[in-house]
Amino acid sequence: MFSNPFAELSTIISPSVMQAYVVLMILLVVGGTLLDIIHKQSARYFFENSKRAQQNARRQVTGGTKASLAIKTVANEVLTSSEFCNSRRRMSHLLTMYGFIVFVASTALLIFKYTGADADLAPGLIPLLWHLGALSLCAGGYWFWFSIRVDVASEGVKWNQFNGRGDLFILGLLSMATFALLWSFSRDIGGGISMLFFALFILSSTVLFGSVYWSKFAHMFFKPAAAFQKKVAIADGSNENLPDDFDLTDPDVQAKFPDIPEYMGTNPPNMGLGIKAEPPRHF
Repeated sequence: MFSNPFAELSTIISPSVMQAYVVLMILLVVGGTLLDIIHKQSARYFFENSKRAQQNARRQVTGGTKASLAIKTVANEVLTSSEFCNSRRRMSHLLTMYGFIVFVASTALLIFKYTGADADLAPGLIPLLWHLGALSLCAGGYWFWFSIRVDVASEGVKWNQFNGRGDLFILGLLSMATFALLWSFSRDIGGGISMLFFALFILSSTVLFGSVYWSKFAHMFFKPAAAFQKKVAIADGSNENLPDDFDLTDPDVQAKFPDIPEYMGTNPPNMGLGIKAEPPRHF
């Protein structure tokens, strides 16, 4: 049912041309990320913040502890996106993320290994993963765009309201996956409609990977680094250079800050749910 979409294409476009395009997209991502780092001075920020944290550290964090924190970062923030409190937002993000990874990886595998003379040798699982990756990306992306991205009741933001650079990344992902599926499913129709969808697929992919400097694409690389740095800061006691997190029930703390009972009552830990009283729905 799901055949290799690049097999028939390789009779029209040379496999070497397709491979060169994939390499070019990789270079655009690398170049755009580096430009983003230079422009936003992200590397400098992380370095200086880490240096300040080391100066304020109260404990020495061993290499083994850092390795354990790195593993937790990968398991939580990267693989399971546990930082999202809203289950709908988390599921949408995971569908989009894993769909993108599977789609891109299977695309590269099909183009570099199963085009030209080897086009018919592709195992059925790889084209299946290509289609499932695109479908997963669309499911998570459209769910986010139409339901989670906006809160029409409180903000009056409509689904068709484009937020410039802020929406460039998600729209690039959605258009790439959507036109990829339309191209694949219209190949049996033939004629110009299939090639039109293919052209839009290539255009969307080029915009997505070529706009890294202007979009939120690079945040996928910064987020794990920031999460790891935060875990190290908690472990070494520097607490990201923030004030101490006092125990408000401690008599010494209440003696140091005598206005605590006045503003927070006599039992601060039982002040209620606060912002957690209502599930977060605003993004």
